Amino acid sequence: MSSKPVATADEAAYRPAVGIMLLNSANLVFVARRLDMVSEAWQMPQGGIDKGEAPRDAALRELKEEIGTDKATIIAESRGWLRYDLPAELAAEAWGGRYRGQRQKWFALRFTGNDADIDLATEHPEFSDWKWVRAETLPEFIIPFKRQLYLDVLAEFAPLLRRRPGSGEQSVPG
Repeated sequence: MSSKPVATADEAAYRPAVGIMLLNSANLVFVARRLDMVSEAWQMPQGGIDKGEAPRDAALRELKEEIGTDKATIIAESRGWLRYDLPAELAAEAWGGRYRGQRQKWFALRFTGNDADIDLATEHPEFSDWKWVRAETLPEFIIPFKRQLYLDVLAEFAPLLRRRPGSGEQSVPG
């Protein structure tokens, strides 16, 4: 099943959020291990959109809040919104049980800093560890209920992943 753009009637059942595919100079993808999961759960940075906040602003804010850096430039934005459903046992607990899952606008960002600029010891830590991985191995690290979403994000951003960083790459205007 593909994670499809959200139909308007379904919209209220999904928490509005952003996802961030952070790419380093070697086109490796940033993933981090969640602190709040019993199993080993890795993911790309993501988070909710505050009321009145533009998705691109939310992406940059979430990057800083989750991994302690703002050293990145937006290079692409997903065409539409993608979503995932939480397993029933998590949906009952997450976000006060108000949502079935998240609908996300995804952004590809080019990391412009050094690894030392990444600091998981943020005000409200979400991750215990991080690493750079090859894009094609990303689905191996992701918890099953988000796997299809990640495959869809990889497919949409595939042209960026094939391109040599800096070869005609331009940031997306705001």
